Amino acid sequence: MPTLPWTTPNQPPPHGTAFVMASRFEVRSAKDVPRFFLRSLATWRQVRTAPGAYGASLIAQPLKRVFYTLSAWEDRDALYAYARTEPHRGIMTSLRSTMRTSTFVFWEVDTGQLPITWDDAKRRLEQQARNDAAGGAAAA
Repeated sequence: MPTLPWTTPNQPPPHGTAFVMASRFEVRSAKDVPRFFLRSLATWRQVRTAPGAYGASLIAQPLKRVFYTLSAWEDRDALYAYARTEPHRGIMTSLRSTMRTSTFVFWEVDTGQLPITWDDAKRRLEQQARNDAAGGAAAA
């Protein structure tokens, strides 16, 4: 399982708040895995120089067709500015058709709690996936 370890592009202040995002993506087929993985590396390079990025990590499980991202930001605006900037914006658009499922979760932490652990992030993603499934079942 390739993991890109937590990297800290911008040192967070010792006392403050970070806006955290975790995501889980599952691609539709094995043939989509190389493309998704290569594109995720481009966004990884982008986050390493993004203003307001306090940290990020990536887990790829190519045999399961699953990819996880975890990042911490100065605030919500910094995250959304990154997401709207190329190459991330174009990559998101170009990969939509390859996605089977996507789950996102957001929360805030004290900067002293960085880096976020993968155990915490995956627990939150699993809970969000259950909430999303329950909401979809209720709407049906």
